[in-house]
Amino acid sequence: MSAITRMDRLRESLVRNQIEARGIRDPLVLAAMRKVRRELFVLEAHRDAAYSDRPLPIGAGQTISQPYIVAYMIEALSLQGGEKVLEIGAGSGYAAAVLAEIAREVYAIERIELLARLAAANLEAANCHKVRLRYDDGSKGWSDEAPFDAILVSAGAPKVPEPLKQQLAVGGRLVVPVGDDRYRQALIRITRIGASAFRQEVLKRVQFVPLIGVESWPAEDAEIGIRK
Repeated sequence: MSAITRMDRLRESLVRNQIEARGIRDPLVLAAMRKVRRELFVLEAHRDAAYSDRPLPIGAGQTISQPYIVAYMIEALSLQGGEKVLEIGAGSGYAAAVLAEIAREVYAIERIELLARLAAANLEAANCHKVRLRYDDGSKGWSDEAPFDAILVSAGAPKVPEPLKQQLAVGGRLVVPVGDDRYRQALIRITRIGASAFRQEVLKRVQFVPLIGVESWPAEDAEIGIRK
């Protein structure tokens, strides 16, 4: 059995037994999770564990997120296909690649230069050309490209960053982990329902590494962790 065939089988098993079986129903999300090769977004030393449903280290004290959580958060964005999406906290590029299977265009920001370079290399290896990647403070968003139909934040903030709310299109959704504890948050969905009106929903409890930036946790207070 070739390595590719083995990985394909493991990926299908993960989607069927850990993602679909736990309640993810959006066909666009399930199809994207079945297509994106997670093994291309993990370190070589961890490739045998690429289809375990858990975070894995990617360097710089960060991790690639648990596949189920990636699927859950993207489903919460309620994408129909063809949207313009922003991801904050690109990590190794995995969630951006999944988003790119659904959205028209994806903009991704990563504040750690090592990981921004890693994500760019991984996305190229995965032949994923719909993602524009930027090395910057993600808490400020990407104002030059706003508004966005959806924004996904893959790190925890003490409050919803105001620039991200303002960069949402009317009708757009923002999914972000928020909490006073740097490593324990509530996953929040913000929907912009008017020029200055927003609806907020609490989805579930999660554990992400801190979102560092001028609109979030200060760098000097951040603790390095591998939970994301």
